[in-house]
Amino acid sequence: MKADQGRVALVAIMDRLATGDEAALGDLYERTSAKLFGVCLRILNDREEAEDVLQDVYLTIWRRADRFDAGRASPITWLATIARNRSIDRLRQIGRRGGERPVEEAEAVADAGPDAFEILAGSEDGVRLAECLRTLDERTHRSIVAAFYGGITYETLAERLSVPLGTIKSRIRRGLIKLKGCLSQ
Repeated sequence: MKADQGRVALVAIMDRLATGDEAALGDLYERTSAKLFGVCLRILNDREEAEDVLQDVYLTIWRRADRFDAGRASPITWLATIARNRSIDRLRQIGRRGGERPVEEAEAVADAGPDAFEILAGSEDGVRLAECLRTLDERTHRSIVAAFYGGITYETLAERLSVPLGTIKSRIRRGLIKLKGCLSQ
């Protein structure tokens, strides 16, 4: 019940944000910054980098708020995905600049808070998604969960499973198409 109220509140904030309401950005930051900072910090393992990325995340949200579709994803899932992708992008930039930390280190960083999958699993959307995920074969299911909820890059996943990168990409793409079909029923 409380999760549903939180989702409704976030959807309303996202609607306000899409119309250019600056106060909505503050409201969104207040409700979500701790979780999104946790996502960034878990991947980057560097507080300063995570703070920089978090600022970029909210700028991205401000610019793209009109693209959010509550019918496709919950607000926190959409926001966490942006944070995850921006963090991975920054980790790759650090690597190109000659940083000491490889991208793979991001996987070992613990986050005591619930991850996006746990948050989603408790919602009505999450129950439906879990049902649809169970319709996938085990390899595809594990690959999608690892990539989208575990923050693992396709490259790392391919290495871990000892399969070509193209195979991972194809497997996940086919799985996402099946999920989309299942969720639209």
